[in-house]
Amino acid sequence: MQITTVSDFRKDIKTYLDRVVKNFETLIINRGKDSGIVVMSLQEYNSLMATNHELSSRKNELRLDSAIEKLKSGMTMNKDLIED
Repeated sequence: MQITTVSDFRKDIKTYLDRVVKNFETLIINRGKDSGIVVMSLQEYNSLMATNHELSSRKNELRLDSAIEKLKSGMTMNKDLIED
């Protein structure tokens, strides 16, 4: 995570945005006491929204927890893809 001021961001906006996209970094632009802006790549944002959706219901959360436990304990199986 990077932190900068509005002034510094304005001076070198392209470099900051390139770093956010290239390195999947989150940039915080400090605007004063308890105020700021978060900049992240679209890919990172979409990932967060997908995770939020996956965990939006207790039922989904339990399914994911169960799948993670099965993966950790080695209770998985491999299947070949059907090719057309």
